[in-house]
Amino acid sequence: MATAFKAFLNSPVGPRTTHFWGPVSNWGFILAGMADMNKPPELISGRMTAVMCVYSGLFMRFAWVVNPRNYFLMATHASNESVQLYQLSRYARAHGYLEKKEPEAQR
Repeated sequence: MATAFKAFLNSPVGPRTTHFWGPVSNWGFILAGMADMNKPPELISGRMTAVMCVYSGLFMRFAWVVNPRNYFLMATHASNESVQLYQLSRYARAHGYLEKKEPEAQR
């Protein structure tokens, strides 16, 4: 067990690198998004939520292509993408973008 922990500490994506602390700090976005789930959807900024979706999508790609591959960063941004897409759907519903349209009556 001690050798596995030591290997983790000294790995290229371990806690002695930014490849570890970057994803740890990004969990703040996820926790904030989850805390906002109970707030009224009228308070959601559609533009900022859309930017967060693009940001997480881009960094999921980065986490996949960077060497060494950073699965922790990938999981962090996949989680953030899920939370932000849910918030964006709440925003869209609240502002009428996802309303079901009734077909016009046939004349």
